[in-house]
Amino acid sequence: MNDYVVSVLLGIIEGLTEFLPVSSTAHLRIGEALFDIGLNDPYWKMYTIVIQLGAILALTLLFAGRIIEFIRTFPQGEDGKHTVRNHPLTLTLAAFVCTAIPSLLLTNVIGAHLESLRAIALALIVGGIVMWIVDAWSVRHDASVTDVEQMTLLQAIWIGVCQVTSAVFPGTSRSMSTIAAGQIVGMTRSAALEFSFLVSIPTMFAATLYDLVKSLWPGFHVLAWHKPGAASGMHSALAPVVMTGHGWMVLIVGFVISFFVALGVVEWFLQWVRSHGFVFFAVYRLILGAALLLFGGRLMAN
Repeated sequence: MNDYVVSVLLGIIEGLTEFLPVSSTAHLRIGEALFDIGLNDPYWKMYTIVIQLGAILALTLLFAGRIIEFIRTFPQGEDGKHTVRNHPLTLTLAAFVCTAIPSLLLTNVIGAHLESLRAIALALIVGGIVMWIVDAWSVRHDASVTDVEQMTLLQAIWIGVCQVTSAVFPGTSRSMSTIAAGQIVGMTRSAALEFSFLVSIPTMFAATLYDLVKSLWPGFHVLAWHKPGAASGMHSALAPVVMTGHGWMVLIVGFVISFFVALGVVEWFLQWVRSHGFVFFAVYRLILGAALLLFGGRLMAN
């Protein structure tokens, strides 16, 4: 298949799945198998890192106003009742750190699971069941946190720790882990989703930028960890990439497509969750996970 067509399709897959609780890892691996892309191909590994930056830039643009407001009101907050300890920026950083350190320590475990299609399928199924149960439970209980500004430091740490599960078990989905963790500690769907988005910005930027630099300049060595979800273990031990004009153009196409698709998906996702919750995505995960268990071996063998 033409490289530009592949780039468009992978860009769409990345933009559609990066922020939905359905695991972009699983979807990208399926796409790579369908397009006959080797998992160890250094160029396409680097490509999937870059198109993630397109998706995260879209999210950053959508949340720019909210982020600027947080910076402007730091540390007292909009209501003047916050401190450095419980301001949303501090809580986001705390969740980020609680994800980053364990992910670094568990790098070998993450890499092993990323090579197992069965592990990804099982994570999709288990994550779908957990999401369904937690969402149903949260509807029957009054949420105490309706906005991220009402969160506590302990809630942020809890969410950060739970996010590590999506690194250890690819297919779990970073978004699913943070949303379900937030609902368990009394956050509304919209508040849990917003904090999930906020945490994903530093998490994804740090991991993807490091991996990109390491792939283009292999002499660059800094102690690093991998983001939970699509990019994490898929891009460990990257080989040097020699870029050509054609390679840059294919990369730019995927980056732009990922950016614009994610831009539309995030807005739609926010509206959908407020009205319908997460059951649809839980059912989708169960169906996809079952399909991978049944047919995944044949797909990856092609």
